[in-house]
Amino acid sequence: MSGTSAALQPPADAVPPVRHPDAPAPGELLGAHYGQCFGCGGDQPHGLHLEARAGEGVSLTAEFTVQPAHQGAPGLAHGGVLASALDETLGSLNWLLRTIAVTGRLETDFVRPVPVGTTLHLEARVTAVAGRKIYSTATGRVGGPDGPVAVRADALFIEVKVDHFVDHGRPEEIRAAMNDPDQVRRARAFEVNP
Repeated sequence: MSGTSAALQPPADAVPPVRHPDAPAPGELLGAHYGQCFGCGGDQPHGLHLEARAGEGVSLTAEFTVQPAHQGAPGLAHGGVLASALDETLGSLNWLLRTIAVTGRLETDFVRPVPVGTTLHLEARVTAVAGRKIYSTATGRVGGPDGPVAVRADALFIEVKVDHFVDHGRPEEIRAAMNDPDQVRRARAFEVNP
């Protein structure tokens, strides 16, 4: 990415990411981490409904189709919606590490407009890990996975404990998520939100 700040450069002692042995297999759909998530949740009528698939190593691909509710300028995706799609995609990488982490920094380049009705094809990967810091990068393309670049981002995620969400989230949603009988959904509910 052009112009990435020093805060997004891994330190010299950073290590390559290691995919967790229980991570979804390459090609497997990750599914929503939380039904009410704006990025991937199926219970959000105006959400992105982004679908991510595990890739090789600590990488994934994702897609979402820009809907009329996602407009900024007439007929074009809002830049904040595109940044949300990148953040959701990058945050989903943490499920491949089996790490609960939140966005610490996200730097986005908007390269070309993304029209309503367009499917944005995203690719993301973790580039390095340094202690609690996880460094990652993503690219979004239009017209197919090999189409022209429309957006790209670099991010820094910070590993946190579930207490982060318990201390800061609304109690009714926290209780509902923690009481979910599905252990995987319960674990994933606290995956990527800041």
